[in-house]
Amino acid sequence: MYLLTSKRVKLEKMNLIRKISIGKDYKNDAMHYSVDQEVYGGHVIDSILEEKDKFSIYIRKGSEVIPWKDFNKNMAVAIEYNIDY
Repeated sequence: MYLLTSKRVKLEKMNLIRKISIGKDYKNDAMHYSVDQEVYGGHVIDSILEEKDKFSIYIRKGSEVIPWKDFNKNMAVAIEYNIDY
């Protein structure tokens, strides 16, 4: 669960999605985003959340976590979930 305060995000979550791939051709043309992947000038993907109408990617730098990208559920997506026991 996330508590959104303006554009800052307070973490209180258990992340189930490990990786999201966006695009029709998974192997050749899709964009792949994984938790803990370094992106955007030293930020790291903190979490990937499934919401009602979209998938959202949140990034962190230090202790600050902010929303980064949203993908509409009408797009071609492939999801990999954590399978930690």
